[in-house]
Amino acid sequence: MLQRLSLIFLCLLLLGGCGQPLSTEKIEKVGLLVPETINDQTWGTKGYNGLLKIQSNYDVNVYYKESMNSELIVAQAVKEFEEKGVNFIFGHGSEYTEYFNRLSKDYPHIHFVSFNGDARNKNTTSLNFESYAMGFFGGMVAAHMSRSNKVAILAAYEWQPEVEGFYEGAIFENKDIEVDIQYIGHWDDDEKALQVLDNVLDSGADVVYPAGDGYNVPVIEKVKERGLYVIGYISDQADLGKSTVLTSTVQHVDVLYELAAERFNEGKLESGNLSFDFKDGVISMGKFSPKVDEKFRTTLEKYINTYEKSGKLPNEIE
Repeated sequence: MLQRLSLIFLCLLLLGGCGQPLSTEKIEKVGLLVPETINDQTWGTKGYNGLLKIQSNYDVNVYYKESMNSELIVAQAVKEFEEKGVNFIFGHGSEYTEYFNRLSKDYPHIHFVSFNGDARNKNTTSLNFESYAMGFFGGMVAAHMSRSNKVAILAAYEWQPEVEGFYEGAIFENKDIEVDIQYIGHWDDDEKALQVLDNVLDSGADVVYPAGDGYNVPVIEKVKERGLYVIGYISDQADLGKSTVLTSTVQHVDVLYELAAERFNEGKLESGNLSFDFKDGVISMGKFSPKVDEKFRTTLEKYINTYEKSGKLPNEIE
């Protein structure tokens, strides 16, 4: 009888662990895998900056590997990290989630963190940006500033929540606005993005949202040459031109790295999929161009404050 009760108690403990903090381990060494480079000044650079902050905060050794763009390469990198004593690994992108779901079973002593995916094992976590709202507010700015009544999105993929958010925000601000949505099919295809950009500008769009971190900088430079406007993406890109960049939809990836590391070090990082938004301090709007009038900026800031407190966007407020 005692053995049976012990077995039942053990089973309950295991079942109750799903989605709960799983480890009391402290951070020992940290690894970072990036699909392209840490020098892109957007997504990759932000991940690297987050890694450096963890290094400083916890006084631990950190390692990174670039061009980690296949499961075979990632598997080899994870093995090398393990040999160095790494027990906390970031895969800097959604593509790593499935890799980690398979690899993590062989490394139960390592916690694997990816982004915007579906983590399914007890030592895997996906950090998901709730990016619909940032797109919504970006769309409001674009529609407000458009003089041609036509704006464009150059998105990487159809699944990006900020795309629908941008569309809805633009329509909320100006019911007569036309939103041209184009998909590049890759985060880093500069050549295709610039070709599509020419098409949307020639068709009359005067505000562009380049929602792809690998090609948004060359797109902004090209738009600047035409004397038109953009909404920046991932980073605050005001420094690329105050008269061009109306504002930016900013994801503070480095802050999210610190938050994940803090939870892991305290034994509080849950497995599964965790979501973060404006209220968590990991998403914000960037600096506003002086071209954006003060009255509209004040209105937008009130909407953002309301969203942070209530979770309701402007089109959901009665």
